[in-house]
Amino acid sequence: RHALSIEEKMPRKARLDTPGTLHHVIIRGMEKGQIVTDQKDREHFISHLAKVALATKTAVYAWSLLVNHAHLLVRSGPQGLSQFMRRLLTGYAINYNLRHSRIGHLFHNRYKSIVCDEDSYFLVLVRYIHLNPVRAGEVENVTALNAYPWSGHAAIMGKVKHAWQDRDYVLSFFSRKRKEAMRGYNKFVSEGNSRERRPELVGGGLVRSLGGWAEVVSFRSGKQRMLTDERVLGAGEFVEKILREADKRFKNQVAVKEQRVKMHALIQEVCTREKINIWELRMGSLRRNVSRVRAALACQLIGELGIPLAEIARECGVSTSGIAKIIQRSKIENSN
Repeated sequence: RHALSIEEKMPRKARLDTPGTLHHVIIRGMEKGQIVTDQKDREHFISHLAKVALATKTAVYAWSLLVNHAHLLVRSGPQGLSQFMRRLLTGYAINYNLRHSRIGHLFHNRYKSIVCDEDSYFLVLVRYIHLNPVRAGEVENVTALNAYPWSGHAAIMGKVKHAWQDRDYVLSFFSRKRKEAMRGYNKFVSEGNSRERRPELVGGGLVRSLGGWAEVVSFRSGKQRMLTDERVLGAGEFVEKILREADKRFKNQVAVKEQRVKMHALIQEVCTREKINIWELRMGSLRRNVSRVRAALACQLIGELGIPLAEIARECGVSTSGIAKIIQRSKIENSN
């Protein structure tokens, strides 16, 4: 077995994944291998990307597909980034393996996703991603990039149409007028250094959170402290904000899971004591004893555990309005 890299030896951190977040996603082939072999592979990757982006309502702003890796700049949809990436990579890998009669993993480890500070890095990332084919030597320069079909640049320049790619949002940074915006965008990309390596855009930790080696040197020479995280591209305050929100979501998820465990334990306990089959309860039986137990459970679940009406309804086999009526009836009886 090959020796593990430092990155592979380190424990994985949970993804910072929430709807509406801007992500720079990097996909690499297994052991630096190819993820596309021919034009059909490329076409399928793009068509599958289009299908999944539209289905998950994921906004795609920039992308580039090379032989052994791909870059995406996306804003996650209602289902979050993980659902989008799972459908994209799994569907494509299955097709690729069938076409080329191969087995095993196509993509290296996990894809890399970086939460990005939009104000500071949106346009920088659009340019960096769209210059990738030039940087890799697949096209000669930005002019040639206009006709290159395997990145999002041509769509922004109006050379091809991709209904799934949000070119208007990118162009809105340059002008309200379409032609002026395209000229401004093209000038911005042309002024980028296609040979420049930007470790903070794809690297990790201190470099990414501070925005480059010059800032790191300046930071280390002083006495200030700044929070950093390899999953975030942005300054310390942005990193802190993202991590604070992620921690809050995690605590909420844990609380919800604990609440559900207590709910299921209580339902099981009451049904066992009252000699009621739990499946009879969940199937909505109207037998008198089952209805009595259902009413008692509904009041107990909302009163002691604060379980939402909709969730109680699912567990007790009736509609949400049915549970609301049970609660209301119980209040009237108790007030008399």
